[in-house]
Amino acid sequence: MSVSDQGATVWLTGLPSAGKTTIAYALAERLRADGHRVEVLDGDEIREFLSAGLGFSREDRHTNVQRIGFVAELLASNGVKALVPVIAPFADSRDAVRGRHAAAETNYLEVHVATPVEVCSERDVKGLYAKQAAGEISGLTGVDDPYEAPESPDLRIESHTQTVQESASALYALLTERGLA
Repeated sequence: MSVSDQGATVWLTGLPSAGKTTIAYALAERLRADGHRVEVLDGDEIREFLSAGLGFSREDRHTNVQRIGFVAELLASNGVKALVPVIAPFADSRDAVRGRHAAAETNYLEVHVATPVEVCSERDVKGLYAKQAAGEISGLTGVDDPYEAPESPDLRIESHTQTVQESASALYALLTERGLA
């Protein structure tokens, strides 16, 4: 099996507006240029199409993460690089996804996009921090709802100290080091 045929799930976890999706799409572009089959499982799209009806309770968030983890493992086990920019705020949910991959002997990498909440709040890509500050929403991960940062991710990216391309390159280097790129 060539490197381009070997699948893997790359889970990018971090706060809202940390840069997860932007980094995932930059990496996807580079991997596709190298001949890899790549899918980005964007958390917002998954919520709309696969997890419609779920709320943001701990149980619903866990269910959402498990659904995404199932699809990612299915893709990865069939030779696709599944890039998953999803908050997944709870360590036990991420651990369950990692366990599913381990049981299936499917490559899995956890990447923490470790952007401080202050920077995320300034970026506020979807206006969530402004809505939370105005009292229009509650349960915002990292503000008034918990976010359990990974203790030992495969890679920690500090997107606030480097460009998107530098972040994607660091992730590409990890994939290369692991024989996946």
